[in-house]
Amino acid sequence: MDIRRLELLRELADRGSITAVALATHRTTSAVSQQLKILEREAGVPLTERSGRGVALTSAGRALARTATDVATAIERAEALWADFRSAPQGEVTLTIFPTAGQMFLPGLLNRVAEVPGLHVICSDLDSFVTDIADLTADFDIVIADAPGILPAWTERGLTVVPLMREPLDVAMPEGHPLGAKKSLTPADVIDQDWIGVPSDLPFDRILRGIEAANAAPARVAQRIADNRIVESLVAAGHGIGILPRYTTRDRENGLITRPLVGVRSSRLISALVRPDRAQRPSVRAVLSAFQAEATEFEQSHQG
Repeated sequence: MDIRRLELLRELADRGSITAVALATHRTTSAVSQQLKILEREAGVPLTERSGRGVALTSAGRALARTATDVATAIERAEALWADFRSAPQGEVTLTIFPTAGQMFLPGLLNRVAEVPGLHVICSDLDSFVTDIADLTADFDIVIADAPGILPAWTERGLTVVPLMREPLDVAMPEGHPLGAKKSLTPADVIDQDWIGVPSDLPFDRILRGIEAANAAPARVAQRIADNRIVESLVAAGHGIGILPRYTTRDRENGLITRPLVGVRSSRLISALVRPDRAQRPSVRAVLSAFQAEATEFEQSHQG
């Protein structure tokens, strides 16, 4: 089987449509369809099937797509081994990161990478524009994600997951709020409060759901806002309390105070997601190593 056709099948598994594969690989949709039909004849079994107005992979197609990932990983591993013999890591590494992780890690990360001649990181912050952040691994070498832990969907997709840091999430309230007299808060303390929540598909919402479950009662959600900076402003103005990350919330600098929440797991795991073949590149490995060092140093400096 032709490796290039296998790669198109893998792209279809990741991107979900022939049109998206065509755009990503700079081909026409008819050219992509033709190559996939040839691959199907070579395989001898159906690899795609009609699904609505598009196509979906059959079970055989999904299995062959995983094989394409294995082939790409092996090729990158061989090229990485040769690159290690020839030179130090170099070239461009593309990265997308969510805003608060960018605040915490990017300045130090770019300082570390600047010490490696010929290595450059190209950064962006596109996580708020997608439903599933893992989808961005098709277009970026490294994707920084936050979740309660390592999600099964990430491993099912065959992604390499590099945990960086676990960050506590605290209850934020305006200065002078009665709950500020407590050193920590329980679900019973906060259930009767008005909340500035997040959209229901974002990770922080699970904490509010946990508070509801612990009290067997619904929370009063006044607003749902994705941007932490807007949440900070609304909380500081007295429109409700919220859940915010500990290390980037401007506690007492923007009219806010924060308290830890006990009785509900309230933290997030920040991880790097990488396609396994790209994880073999010396340049990507070097940036991941710099990320791990920066996260460890950041966490140690903010504990206590």
